[in-house]
Amino acid sequence: MGYSSWSDEAYRSVSRKRASRSGSEIFRGQRSIDPLMDPKALGIAGTREARDSEHHPESVPIIVAFDVTGSMGHIPTMFAQKLLGKLMLMLVERGYVTDPQLLFAAVGDAVVDNAPLQIGQFESGLEMDMWLTRIWLENGGGDAPESYLLPHWFAAHHTAVDSWEKRQKKGYLFSIGDASNKPLDNAQIDRVFGYRPAEAVQDRAVIDAAAAQWEMFHILVSNRGEIPDTLQQHWRDLMGDRILVLHKTESICDVIGVTLGLQEKRLSEADARTTLEEADVSQTDIQAILKTAILKTVG
Repeated sequence: MGYSSWSDEAYRSVSRKRASRSGSEIFRGQRSIDPLMDPKALGIAGTREARDSEHHPESVPIIVAFDVTGSMGHIPTMFAQKLLGKLMLMLVERGYVTDPQLLFAAVGDAVVDNAPLQIGQFESGLEMDMWLTRIWLENGGGDAPESYLLPHWFAAHHTAVDSWEKRQKKGYLFSIGDASNKPLDNAQIDRVFGYRPAEAVQDRAVIDAAAAQWEMFHILVSNRGEIPDTLQQHWRDLMGDRILVLHKTESICDVIGVTLGLQEKRLSEADARTTLEEADVSQTDIQAILKTAILKTVG
């Protein structure tokens, strides 16, 4: 997938019509998961592919996984209304990433939700918006922990990308949420993907498997005030320093864009700071974000 090209003009034409629409209208009032986004359709060996092409010879796969439980459903709505265009302006027009291919995913609770994981395709053009708006905003989640590592399992076991296979260059995975992580187990993988792993699933092993081919960041976000230190520590225990703490959900695309620009060495730290200041991110958050965004994993 990912053979077309991004058109900002085409996206603006689509997004203008959504400015005053509700999330239910934008996401077509789905009442169940779109079969094309159901991980079970992949089977045990199926993959989502991000491949090079004549127009995109150095594809860079990027997974953006939204928490769609409770109040977090407003974030994909904002992306559909305006933030996707802003993010692609940073990546394509400003050149932060060579040949980006985006895949949107939606995350819930692997125990109680009907659609704990929804996955699109890697796309370079306006097709990514089509997959974005196929997400079912289930508004699920039975308790505070959500199954945030489901996209990491997907990335580790169900992706095939030329960036890694040809160039040993890692892709990027951004998970977004406001709660703690619910540990995965074999029964949850069976329920979500339709097969039971041979060995016991452990969160540390899931993260390590994904990290072999993906640069991973978790955006811990809240518009409701302070994010508890205990919650931040919970995520650091899981993912080390790869936590981007943000108190302004409207600035998520700025954080993703800046992180990618710094990781790809196509953005200076000074320009990254200016971008985040213009997005009205607090100085405290900026300091922490910049410190995290310049990190590189080993291997």
